Amino acid sequence: MLKAGEKAPDFTLDTPTGSVTLSSLAGKSAARPGYVVLYFYPKDKTPGCTREGQAFSALAAAFAKAGAKVFGVSKDTVTMHASFAASAGITVPLLSDPDLRVHRAYGAYGEKTMYGKKVEGTIRSTFVVAPDGTLARVFPSVKVDGHADAVLAAVQAYASGGGAAAAPPAKKAAAKKAAPAKKAGKPAAKKAAKAPPKKAAR
Repeated sequence: MLKAGEKAPDFTLDTPTGSVTLSSLAGKSAARPGYVVLYFYPKDKTPGCTREGQAFSALAAAFAKAGAKVFGVSKDTVTMHASFAASAGITVPLLSDPDLRVHRAYGAYGEKTMYGKKVEGTIRSTFVVAPDGTLARVFPSVKVDGHADAVLAAVQAYASGGGAAAAPPAKKAAAKKAAPAKKAGKPAAKKAAKAPPKKAAR
């Protein structure tokens, strides 16, 4: 699976109302949202995928306010997408990737565990594409409940400038470990300064 900081693979995929090209959405302007959210899901009209689509749809206005456009991606046909969206009240555009080309390009298709067994299929995952075409954030192996809210919070942080400034956990941990080393020599130095001078031998 791709990681944050890598270039987001470009693509053109169909929706029930027309085609979408990722590179045409990148950039900051009135016509181009600042960020693009791609959430890959296994199958239309299944319980988890329905809840996920409805959650992203409920937050579509908030995503738009933060300068982001949300797209769902699955291998289902545009006809199935149209039926799914109509029956479940999903308003975010659903992209059709029947040959799994885009799934594989992002690493959203491969081996996973279902009911204790190893199977090959769509890995529920979400990618936030930054205005420069790189991946700002990757959410691998997603759990549906609360996920849309977490993605929105991340996009809002990036849009306000806070996301880029946040240091990765590994760097923070390293900084904390390095801090005590600077203080290590101070107690000994103070003791040495306070110690009374030795009397000269007679």
